[in-house]
Amino acid sequence: MARVHHIEKHFTAGNFVRDVVIGMSDGLTVPFALAAGLSGAVQNTKLIVVGGLAEIAAGSIAMGLGGYLAARGDAEHYDQERAREYREIKEIPEEEVAEVSRIFQAYGMTAEESDPVAEKLSRRPDSWVDFMMRFELGLEPPDPSRALTSAGTIAASYVAGGLIPLSPYIVLGSPGQGLITSAVVTLAALGIFGFLKGRYTGSGPLRSATQTMIIGGIAAAAAFLLAKLIA
Repeated sequence: MARVHHIEKHFTAGNFVRDVVIGMSDGLTVPFALAAGLSGAVQNTKLIVVGGLAEIAAGSIAMGLGGYLAARGDAEHYDQERAREYREIKEIPEEEVAEVSRIFQAYGMTAEESDPVAEKLSRRPDSWVDFMMRFELGLEPPDPSRALTSAGTIAASYVAGGLIPLSPYIVLGSPGQGLITSAVVTLAALGIFGFLKGRYTGSGPLRSATQTMIIGGIAAAAAFLLAKLIA
């Protein structure tokens, strides 16, 4: 009988999807809310477009910088914790060996089974520290290019998302028509984006789509009504 090879399929682009979600969700929502708010205060389409483009530029830079700093912070935290683990296996090796044994016991092994494994692992300092970083602290080695990749992905996603609600104002000459068309287009984009996000993250496509549309709609309605009250 021919042997059937089992191929496991796992979704491994979690960081990329997270960055796209962060950039795209804010890119769709914030410029949409800003354009809607300006539509309630002014009747100058050019002013709305210029304000929207300025917000997209500033927002993408701010969001990208935030992603860069967050990724750099994660990398620095990992390096600090790794250095601390090296100090601990040198200064208190007995306690660290006991921690390894307790981790194995948490997975169902007895002390008699886990103690020899922990003892053998302690003879390999680098593997020992790798084990403690992953199973004691729950930390994975960061990608060296993660910070720049995260910044670029978030910024590009923000720009792509922001141009969707602003495009009707660019094409149409009337702020009123632009607002209606922008609302329809943006809510549809929010629904599609939320559906895809839910499908990839496993949170439920329809639920994710509904939540994303509701949040975007509330943000735009609040901005529009506030601008009307102030104007």
